[in-house]
Amino acid sequence: MTIRLILDMAAQAGAGRTALLPGAGDPVTFGRLAEVADAGSALLGRLGGRTLAFIGVNSPAVPALLFAAAGAGVPFAPLNYRLAEPALRELIARLDAPVLVTDPSHRLDPPGNAVASITTGEWFDLLASPGAEDAPGAASAAASEESPAVLLFTSGTTSAPKCAVLRHANLLAYVLGTVEFDAAAADDCALLSVPPYHIAGIGAVLTNAYSGRKAAYLTDFTPEGWLDVVRTRRVSHAMVVPTMLARIVEHLGDRPADCPSLTSLAYGGARMPLPVLTRALEAFPSTGFVNAYGLTETSSTIAVLGPADHRAAVAAGEAYRLASVGRVVPGVEAEIRGEDGRAVPAGATGELWVRGPQVSGEYTGLGSVLDAAGWFPTRDLARLDEQGYLYVEGRADDTIIRGGENIAPAEIEDVLLLHGAVREAAVVGTADPHWGERLVAVVVPAGPAGTAGPAAAAGADLAAELRAFVRARLRGSRTPDEVVFRSELPYTPTGKLLRREIVAGLAAGSTALA
Repeated sequence: MTIRLILDMAAQAGAGRTALLPGAGDPVTFGRLAEVADAGSALLGRLGGRTLAFIGVNSPAVPALLFAAAGAGVPFAPLNYRLAEPALRELIARLDAPVLVTDPSHRLDPPGNAVASITTGEWFDLLASPGAEDAPGAASAAASEESPAVLLFTSGTTSAPKCAVLRHANLLAYVLGTVEFDAAAADDCALLSVPPYHIAGIGAVLTNAYSGRKAAYLTDFTPEGWLDVVRTRRVSHAMVVPTMLARIVEHLGDRPADCPSLTSLAYGGARMPLPVLTRALEAFPSTGFVNAYGLTETSSTIAVLGPADHRAAVAAGEAYRLASVGRVVPGVEAEIRGEDGRAVPAGATGELWVRGPQVSGEYTGLGSVLDAAGWFPTRDLARLDEQGYLYVEGRADDTIIRGGENIAPAEIEDVLLLHGAVREAAVVGTADPHWGERLVAVVVPAGPAGTAGPAAAAGADLAAELRAFVRARLRGSRTPDEVVFRSELPYTPTGKLLRREIVAGLAAGSTALA
């Protein structure tokens, strides 16, 4: 059984039901998507590739290629189209005999291991050629549950990108354990605006097909464009990363969103600043918010803070609950371990370890990093409270050690973001001969209506005010030794803060961020 079964089930349950809404052209039904995937599987068999790589934006081509690869028994490897060509060539060179499919605007000269390189237009032209669907190709029986289904390169925020291996069994466990088959209403519509090389983009393809929900696409995110698609397509379900939601509420200002069809808005991929979430809850009063926490290596979501949790936290004035990523989903176990490797009690912070059938914990070239009992070390610092709510406090790799004390930057960042003069904040450690590391807060000041203000206008008075603001709310050891101002912070396209770039810039005395 492979993930191709998901499309087959959707096509059998409603062949004439709309699956995809292209930006231009006619809607694509589940029945037609299955036919296109069949032809794609046959084409892959004729080309002889052992991987199907893709470079391009999120579009109807993604599900067509994903299911074609599954039917041909080869893994699908979507790559970050925002990378420079040399970096992309390095990633492609790490794949096994790839057939490379690219959007026309992202075509490149592939390395020698690629068996073919064609554009999406050429791919679909080949599928439409006479007799293409009847031509012999790879049989779907070539793949099993334990075969690799998807290869995703991690974002590499703290080190070189690793290539995570997600097997069919992992992805099927995630989908079958979290989504009800064919449960979508006839008018349900999901908006896909996260990139296809992110696990959320892959997960959305599978969960939408399994639930029978049609998908609309936004290839280039802008807050205006996002709101327009939600309104015109009557989108019911959407997923954003924190930087997207921040831009949406910034664009709205004090106005309501006016998106009556939007019943569910999921967010994840990075920490959500509380001021952004609070404003979003006000702007989308009839929308159910979902914090979905997961990792590439866990086949997407492993913990959920659902709409009822959000409403209860707001009603009770328990803002701290909104900082939680919710409770662990059925089928996944979570454990917080201390530095000695032993489980710690509720409320204590340690490294989050998880296990379950959807957890892969495997990389090409490295193999499995699961321990003997099947637990995966997420490298996230977290705690579980008495009610089972999970709080993720940051990456273990980001921990600052000051005078022998471990300090999580997120704890300080959350306080800084409560100050009205702060739009964005990052806390990093830099070398200090006395303390080992000193705390440096890098702040983007807030301008009118929450926009970024000029960094040059922020001076010593605001820096002193922010240090006092933190000291009044946290222990003195958590107070930044220095506050510097920048006009922007570096993020990945999926909203993850690039701390190493900040540290490198500070160490070099760079003004690149100023």
